[in-house]
Amino acid sequence: MSKKGALSSFLKSKKPAEEQRPEVKEVDLKAKSPADITPDDVLGLRRACDEFLCKTTDNVYHIDFVSFKLRDLDRDIVLFEVAKPPDMPYEPPSEDDTDDGRFVRYDFTSDFLRLKNVGATVGFRIGDKPVNNFRMIERHYFKDRVLKTFDFDFPFCIPNSSNTCEHLYEFPKMSEAEIMEMVQAPYETRSDSFYFVDNQLVMHNRADYSYKGTS
Repeated sequence: MSKKGALSSFLKSKKPAEEQRPEVKEVDLKAKSPADITPDDVLGLRRACDEFLCKTTDNVYHIDFVSFKLRDLDRDIVLFEVAKPPDMPYEPPSEDDTDDGRFVRYDFTSDFLRLKNVGATVGFRIGDKPVNNFRMIERHYFKDRVLKTFDFDFPFCIPNSSNTCEHLYEFPKMSEAEIMEMVQAPYETRSDSFYFVDNQLVMHNRADYSYKGTS
């Protein structure tokens, strides 16, 4: 039986010091086993990954993301929302999986870049194994520079639980020139989301973004 609301919390990102970390390249991490890739490794990346650093089958904890909502905290407006049907059964990862479910393309307006505080509500389920030290690291880049890193920790998720949390994002202030540069370069803003359990990489999702949409 699924345990509803086993984790329900608000998480504020830690603030890693980018300049204090040695640079890490994707090619070096691809040469490693996913079990040997550490949070410090991915925090050293200076550009978005072109490939995934682990397989879907590395998700041995059967962590399943079932809903996602973005909202403007200052105005309490929902910006984006998607969810799986509540009765949709979980399908364990297999070697035949494609990467379609691990890559998302977002289309926003330029107003998104002017937001100050955004909440991302995530719903996820856990399989039969307990999950200790579940850590989510999200890196955002524009072309070859790091825009922002968000780093969240969950101390423990109980087996067979359904969990909800809201990540609180403080967006960096950008000049109008920087905003226009990003608007004129659709999908060159990219992100990597890395998920670790006990400091071992178990999931990697990627996304890109356009800000040329209309209201």
